[in-house]
Amino acid sequence: MPSYSTQEQVMFFDTDIGGVVHNIAYLRMIETCRTMLAEQVGFDLKGMAQTQIFPVVARTEVDYRKPATLGDKLTITGRIAEHTRTAFWCEFEVRNQDNADLLYITCRQKLAVVQMPQGRPIRIPAEALAHFSDS
Repeated sequence: MPSYSTQEQVMFFDTDIGGVVHNIAYLRMIETCRTMLAEQVGFDLKGMAQTQIFPVVARTEVDYRKPATLGDKLTITGRIAEHTRTAFWCEFEVRNQDNADLLYITCRQKLAVVQMPQGRPIRIPAEALAHFSDS
């Protein structure tokens, strides 16, 4: 299944007063990785704007394992784990760039494919499905 990695450094705006990363900051980082992963399987930003077909988050599950802190350099890796006709699951790991054994969070997200403006779920387009079995 396809995968993609992005890198981030924890900035002041990602943290609370104690210098620990906010949960919403992790989700922003995952969103960046997920957007690039989606592009890899045919859901590029310009194409989605033209077709009005979007993968939208229907569910997010996050396990916080260890807090990242101000200045940490992170690698966010996402992969498509499974799919049905109308939805797919992505799995993410956020790890330390310098010590890959240091796992900060794991996350699973279910995305439904939706036709806008109706907001109605549709089948995953064949072009995207063809990429799901690629490595």
